[in-house]
Parts: sequence; structure tokens; C-alpha cells
Amino acid sequence: MKHALVISAALAATLAAGTAMSPTALAGGKEKCYGIAKAGQNDCANLAGTHSCAGQATVDNAPDEWITVAKGTCNDLGGMTKKEAKTAFKAAQKSS
Repeated sequence: MKHALVISAALAATLAAGTAMSPTALAGGKEKCYGIAKAGQNDCANLAGTHSCAGQATVDNAPDEWITVAKGTCNDLGGMTKKEAKTAFKAAQKSS
């Protein structure tokens, strides 16, 4: 019984580590693209700091939510860099 638990925990840790967005993973031809994530399909924490997990975006195309895309494709998809997203997010907060 304990053996199965250890194996299950090891498998869960391996899967979790594989989905983490490390800077090294982003350097390998991927980049964060803000403002194009659909509700429930974001990658990790948002700029607002209201959550720290993937899949917690509540609206489509929120300027503070991001997904990873192939490097060089973010602008083509209508997305923003982190700097642009921070500016857009601050503007959206002021107008509401």
C-alpha cells in the first residue's frame, strides 16, 4: 500500500514540475503573451495578483492574464508584452 502511495506521489510531482513555467522553458522559443487568454485557459498567475494558478482567468482577453506562445507570434495574435499589459491593466483599473 505504501509503495503505491509513493509511486503516485512521485508521478504527481513529475507532472506538476513539467507544467511549471520556468524562465528556462520560456527561453526555449516561447514567450508570455498577455491579453489573449480565454476564460479558464490562462497560464499561471495574473498581473493583478488575484490568483496564482493556471485556469483561473474569469473573462476572455483580460489584459492581466497570459498564455505561452511561440516566440515572435504574440503581436500577430493580438497580444501584448508584459510592459504593454501592465499599462493596459492600469488604464482599465482607472476607468472602472
